[in-house]
Amino acid sequence: MKLFNYIFVLTLFVSLAACAATAKFPVSTVVPAAEITAKKSTDANKNSTLEITARNLASPDRLVPAGTNYSIWVVSKGQGTKNVGQLLVSNGDKATFKTTTAFDFDEVFITVENQSDLTYPTGVEISRTKF
Repeated sequence: MKLFNYIFVLTLFVSLAACAATAKFPVSTVVPAAEITAKKSTDANKNSTLEITARNLASPDRLVPAGTNYSIWVVSKGQGTKNVGQLLVSNGDKATFKTTTAFDFDEVFITVENQSDLTYPTGVEISRTKF
C-alpha cells in the first residue's frame, strides 16, 4: 500500500510540474543587478497563472527616468498587450507577483510607469521574456 501511495504522489507531482513553464528574464540595462524569473501554468479552469519573482530589483523611484511602479504586461494570443498588475518592491531583496488571467499568453514584459491603471505601456521597458 505504501508503494502505491508513493507512486501515486510521484505521478501527481510529475504531471503538475509538466504543466508549468519557467522563463528567465535577460539582464536589464536599466536595472542590471535584477534577477527576474517567470513561471506560467494552467489551472483546472484552463486559465493561465503567472508568477514572477525578482531579486535585487531597485525601487522604481531610484531609476533614470524614475517611476512610481513596475507594471507587468502579457502579450496574449488574439488579445494583444494587456496590463496584468504591478510588481511591488518593498525592499531590493525579493519581490513577488502572482495573477490568474483568462488570456493565453506567450510573452511577458515589465515596464517602469508613473500610473498604475494604464491600458498600454508608456514607460521604459525593464526586460522581456517568452515562454
